[in-house]
Amino acid sequence: MTRAILILAASAAVCSGAALAQTPLETAVKAAYLYKFGGFVEWPATAFPTAESPAAICLVGADPFGALLDQAIRGQRIGGHPVTVTRLDRVDKGSPCQILFVSPSPRQPVAEALERVRGAPILTVTDGGADGASRGVIDFVLRDNRIRFRIDSKTAGEDGLSISSKLLSLAVKP
Repeated sequence: MTRAILILAASAAVCSGAALAQTPLETAVKAAYLYKFGGFVEWPATAFPTAESPAAICLVGADPFGALLDQAIRGQRIGGHPVTVTRLDRVDKGSPCQILFVSPSPRQPVAEALERVRGAPILTVTDGGADGASRGVIDFVLRDNRIRFRIDSKTAGEDGLSISSKLLSLAVKP
């Protein structure tokens, strides 16, 4: 677990200064964060249909990651579950996701997608949500020329998720 924290911190540091102009690097860091977050979250037992079920990272809306996310998760596990990536047009409470990255889409606005899964044991992640209705449990932000994230632990609890204090300590304040 300590190694994962160091990787998260190093990833954020890599994207400082001029490196932020390189969108592919920023995207790669966010893709790595996305699956690494799972190692710091406890889901209720009901979040996985079986003990062998995969931990599904779902993307709804525009996919900024492309093949980068598929490459980042290859061979990875979250809590003993193999990790998969699923791209969806729309989501609702019954969507088979443990982690859900929500980005703008004409088919389902960010706030609507988040509202549809509210209360379900799904770790929602957004990118620079302008307001509370457009922010997931975890929201990527740019602070001090670095990719950081803020965490809404209240919403996480309402969704039945427990976030490690180690990850909470790395988050920036809203």
